[in-house]
Amino acid sequence: MGMFDSELVQQEATQLFQDYQNLMKLGGSYGKFDLKGKKIFIEQMESVMNRYRIFMKRFELSEDFMAKMTMEQLKTQLSQFGTNPQQMFEQMHQTLERMKSELKE
Repeated sequence: MGMFDSELVQQEATQLFQDYQNLMKLGGSYGKFDLKGKKIFIEQMESVMNRYRIFMKRFELSEDFMAKMTMEQLKTQLSQFGTNPQQMFEQMHQTLERMKSELKE
């Protein structure tokens, strides 16, 4: 059975995508949030990024052909923007850390 045949993987992917999309929509109003709301938003983004990192690591370590193809497609897409998966996660981490430091000022 391939990774994409797993109902659990499908559910996890769907939930992860929905959570990310919802946060992106909510992020448009980030500047209007009070301090507590900003902290909650950052925490939720960190959680989604950690889940995404784990999800992608499973694909990276999998022997499944479709998982390998998915990783290659992601790497190709990211390379068009001059980055790779590791750099993408590092950039997101830096952005979230900067957002946290701005709350302390």
